[in-house]
Amino acid sequence: MDTLETRELRYFMAVAEELHFGRAAERLGMAQPPLSRAIQQLERRLGVSLLTRNRRGVLLTGAGEVLLHEGRAALDATTAAARRTRRAGGADAPGGPRNRLVLAVKAAASHELLQKLLDAYAAAPDAAELEVLPSGMCEQGEMLRDGRADAALMHTPFNSLAGFDSEELMTEGQIAVLPAGHPLAARRTLSMADVSDIPGLPPARWPSGHGTYPPGPGPEIHDQTQLAHLIALGRTMAVFPDSARAWLWAEHAAVPLTDAPPVVTHIAWPAHSRSHVLAGLIRTATQL
Repeated sequence: MDTLETRELRYFMAVAEELHFGRAAERLGMAQPPLSRAIQQLERRLGVSLLTRNRRGVLLTGAGEVLLHEGRAALDATTAAARRTRRAGGADAPGGPRNRLVLAVKAAASHELLQKLLDAYAAAPDAAELEVLPSGMCEQGEMLRDGRADAALMHTPFNSLAGFDSEELMTEGQIAVLPAGHPLAARRTLSMADVSDIPGLPPARWPSGHGTYPPGPGPEIHDQTQLAHLIALGRTMAVFPDSARAWLWAEHAAVPLTDAPPVVTHIAWPAHSRSHVLAGLIRTATQL
């Protein structure tokens, strides 16, 4: 048996992520017995055990770990296909232009570059409608994989470009964004060591994926506005590309970091894309 149904994958993914049949059934909006039977049937069809069951819940076997990884990618691909197909045909925007692209961008980064790209693309012949979709710190890749976006501005070393095609657009340094009244804000430059452990000013924490946050004493940040407020109040600090100066408040100070790795902005897109409209956006970006 070399094929899997989308329904089977969704059932298995729910159990694999919850590691509990009851919680998975509740998440799926179904009763537990038919969910258990569906997983058992899937195991019989594949000829392998996917889960180890016990009184406390379930554990993934080695085969289950593989299906969790591969299944997530497969479901993202099917979701992306549906979203991009609807977008190309105008089904998600009744009465609007049929050619539409979504560009995912990280809030507060590459502001000047983004504005130049939007202006240049709007002036290009046969330009599609271009929607800008702000994202969190490292969400652009996920948005490309599940079809919420057609292209993304991504930033190495923070974002991984694995699995995408990309073109380099800009390289810049990094800054520490501090409360304006903090003693370090008066310095002309700082090092990464200077800002790694500032008493009373722990670095802000962004979600790293699937809603989880890295450990640490800093506040959990959900969006740029929240971060701006907390920095202004003297509760946290953050490290950003130099282009983030565009959104700073009077209550903020930006100090260059002398030894931070350079940030490279790329425009990235799915490696398998054959969209002529997307190709036009990429061409415009590389000519800036």
